[in-house]
Amino acid sequence: MNKIKKIIGRITDIYTEDISLNEDFINFAARFAHMNGTVILMSGGELDSARYHILAAKPWLTFTGFRNDMIISADKRKFHFKGSPFGTLKKIINHYGSQVRELDIADMPEPVYAGLFGYLSYDLKDALEKLPRTSNDDIQLPHSVFFAPSIIIVQDKTTSATTLCIPVFQNEEGLTLDATLDTFRKTVNREALIEKSFSGDAAGFKSNFNKSEYMDAITKIREYIAAGHVYQVNMSQRFEMGFRGDPYSLFKTLYRNNPAPFFSFINAGDHQIVSTSPERFLKLRGNIVETRPIKGTRPRGKTQKEDHELKNDLQKSIKDDAELSMIVDLLRNDIGKVCAAGSVKVKQHKILEAYSNVYHLVSIVEGRLDTDLDAIDLIAATFPGGSITGCPKIRAMEIIDEIEPHRRHIYTGSIGYISFSGSMDLSIAIRTATVYKDKIFFSAGGGIVFDSDPLDEFNETIYKGQTLMEVFEGKVRQPEPEDYLWFNGRLQPVKEACVPVTDQGLLFGFGFFETIRADKGKPLYLDEHIARFNNTWGNLFDSRPPDLTWDSIINEVIAKNRLTDKTAAIKILATRGNRETPPFNNTLIVMARPYIHRLEEKKIPGIKLLTYPEVRQSPLASHKTLNYLYYLLAGRWAIKMGADEALILNPDGTVSETNTANIMLISDKKVLVPFSEHVLPGIMQKALCDVLLGWGYKVEKKVIKPADLLGGEEVILSNSLMGAVPVMSIDNHTLPMPTDLCKRLKGTYRL
Repeated sequence: MNKIKKIIGRITDIYTEDISLNEDFINFAARFAHMNGTVILMSGGELDSARYHILAAKPWLTFTGFRNDMIISADKRKFHFKGSPFGTLKKIINHYGSQVRELDIADMPEPVYAGLFGYLSYDLKDALEKLPRTSNDDIQLPHSVFFAPSIIIVQDKTTSATTLCIPVFQNEEGLTLDATLDTFRKTVNREALIEKSFSGDAAGFKSNFNKSEYMDAITKIREYIAAGHVYQVNMSQRFEMGFRGDPYSLFKTLYRNNPAPFFSFINAGDHQIVSTSPERFLKLRGNIVETRPIKGTRPRGKTQKEDHELKNDLQKSIKDDAELSMIVDLLRNDIGKVCAAGSVKVKQHKILEAYSNVYHLVSIVEGRLDTDLDAIDLIAATFPGGSITGCPKIRAMEIIDEIEPHRRHIYTGSIGYISFSGSMDLSIAIRTATVYKDKIFFSAGGGIVFDSDPLDEFNETIYKGQTLMEVFEGKVRQPEPEDYLWFNGRLQPVKEACVPVTDQGLLFGFGFFETIRADKGKPLYLDEHIARFNNTWGNLFDSRPPDLTWDSIINEVIAKNRLTDKTAAIKILATRGNRETPPFNNTLIVMARPYIHRLEEKKIPGIKLLTYPEVRQSPLASHKTLNYLYYLLAGRWAIKMGADEALILNPDGTVSETNTANIMLISDKKVLVPFSEHVLPGIMQKALCDVLLGWGYKVEKKVIKPADLLGGEEVILSNSLMGAVPVMSIDNHTLPMPTDLCKRLKGTYRL
């Protein structure tokens, strides 16, 4: 932290300026939405909790955490360290909070003028409690993301007063105000942004539960309740869909359709958060703590009569009243851990809040924070919110992790700000979506008690998800054509192909493959590839190879994948299966994908090699087995180090091959092929050697050392996809300019 403090410097002032907007706040904020680190908090509707719009942009500090791996970024530098997410937050808040509190400033805008803006994911529960982690963290986004903005704009909806706030730093480069003001003015003086679009898959959202699975999960929770484990559990399902377009346009559309008090947009760089939450988790003003749990939901009616009946049903529901009361008691206990004795009270109970698609029951619980405790202590005592876990909280969270197949991440975590002046406002992240890697994810759930009806609970999640689902109606993109493969005798979509988990190909890599190039529907060197395939089958599987007309199968796969007029890479793959005696149940697969020559794709004249530091010695190298991880890692290492391929050495330090190709050293009309005790004979390499023999070259297999490659005339790599390509450098030693040999060879082999 000391290095970070030195880089950033000291907050010496808070610059404020009253500004006038010529457009709606949401359109004004759009000018900043594309910037990494922008957080936009919009207060929709007319409830008393919906007063301020806030924009936070251009962060001078970024804090992210994943488990106990912390990263703080400042001044284009990153600092990695191990630590507690809450402890790190506390250090940041205390350090810069003490500087802000020492300033002689007055008339600062409510509710925040300097601080941290971002999110706490639900999975931070594991930093507070020792809990089993049995659900899959398939997205693996940070558990906490916070930005300290150099630009904060606060608009009071009741007066339309809008204030710009900029923290001013004194550091080694001087005061920072001018540069920040310049960025702000250039951004706001640009022409109004053109409205962008967004779309989802035509098939719509897909859940990680089907209907019967979700209802079975509700039944299991009821059994836990009957057995005395818990009184209530919040159960959810996650929806996923492909996403294209602008996440902020999605945010704007949702806000216009159904404004709620805690709308949030976070541009976290590689992912964006879009939240339409109606629920406050924690508010801190001075030393007054407030939480507003929501329990009890009904959809809005299609007619006035139906709407009135649904509202009355919610207000009179004994089940929903008991559920809300239970969570109110849990939250009273949670905030009571850090509030003065006797100060915690229920200010209001069972308030009915109406939204465009649902009714909710809400309560307000207040307390007075103990002296010497702060916002981070309050979060640690109450996180995650009891309204979205269950009661008792710890056992409920264990059951959630057991039943829900995926980690929740942002869902039921918190979004908002923690100010350097001591105030805080965090929402519960429900009705919240994450856009990441051309996908959109969101979850919807509800509190389950013993009286819960599984079908009703399933339907409630659909009601709650309607706002996010319906916004994509009419905004779908045509589905991409499906990819097909030949799988054990029939063509089927790739996504439907399943290999049993007990297949030894999956368990041990017990299998092998052939990769074949096909030009305009014609597979090249097919007989040679199938001969090698059959030889490996006999050596590894000790049985007769399959009797198949491979060219017919390959042509079917090429045609089905729309590759008849293109260059394709064909892969034939075989696994051992799980039977030890005949009849064996091998898996046979034929796949096809478009292929672009690597020199054409990278627009480079040849290949750069780096010697992989891990030598290889394995009899499996004599075959193209599925145990291919060594080569995959070698190739990734080379690319990470700035090369194109990894040069693979034998245990004695002599040359073997590269991670994808065979090597030939050309010298004095000789073709020298490296000798290895175990190496896969190359089909393309043999074809090239046959051509070169016809041109008067001598072909010799011999032991070659890495230094020998530097002393020859030319080094050539070959495989069945790319043919022959020249090597330009080895271990950063530039080789002589390649001759036209590869070009002349290209005219002779069948590519």
